Amino acid sequence: MEVSLFIPALFTGLFCYLGAIESPWLFGMSGGFYIVGRPLVAGLLVGLAFGNIQAGVMCGLAVQTVFIANLSTGGATNSEITYAAYGGIGLALATTQNPAIAVTLSVLLGQTFGLIFYNTRMALYSFWNNRAQQAAENGNSRGIVLNHLIYPQITTFLIRAVPIFLAIYYGANLVDWLLKNVPQVITHIISVLGGVLPALGIAMLMNIVIKSRIQFIFFFFGFVLLAFTEISMIALVFISALIAYLYFVANNKVAASNVPATNTNSGNTANEVFEDEDLF
Repeated sequence: MEVSLFIPALFTGLFCYLGAIESPWLFGMSGGFYIVGRPLVAGLLVGLAFGNIQAGVMCGLAVQTVFIANLSTGGATNSEITYAAYGGIGLALATTQNPAIAVTLSVLLGQTFGLIFYNTRMALYSFWNNRAQQAAENGNSRGIVLNHLIYPQITTFLIRAVPIFLAIYYGANLVDWLLKNVPQVITHIISVLGGVLPALGIAMLMNIVIKSRIQFIFFFFGFVLLAFTEISMIALVFISALIAYLYFVANNKVAASNVPATNTNSGNTANEVFEDEDLF
């Protein structure tokens, strides 16, 4: 157990709490869950905590790629992304600083301990909500504030910040020992799988975004530009935005030209021009 891990582990746990979907301190979900709770931002913040921004961003980029197409249907989720991001990246920076190891640890933590704590939080929130409702029925304003604001935030902090702090502070040596003592073939398999998972995340995202085979042309065009030229990622983003806009305008013009001239019903025209599949 390294004494130097105390401050980085403490800040990592705090960031994990601030990135929770129910944390109100960073403009609610806008600055919390959708910014601080994202693995790419988590990599930057954890890198700052550990004093190695470059390694943190690289780990965050790898983990973000894995979870880039992560979806939650209703109240069900297949992985808790904030636990995955801060736990996996934090443990990776505390040990090998290898992005592949960060990916493997993130998937492990997000789909096991993350889901356990996520469901625990849901159960405890039901308890606080019931008490807040009873306080409202009794006209107890103090009880409403305590059970609707104070107690849930304390619960969230204890369930998010504390486990991540303990995992990094006490688990770093365990992870480091395992990586040093397991057979080389096992660590190689972990690195290979950790490198494959980002590709899986991109494939899942493509499955959601790409609606027709012709759209694969844009993906391969961007891949060729990035792989075989010296163009920067920022320049590629602007080129992609320009092409996407031209494609959108061209599609609208084609759709408008296919509308029958005798159709005077504006509602029907809108339905014929804009189909559901065009919205996604």
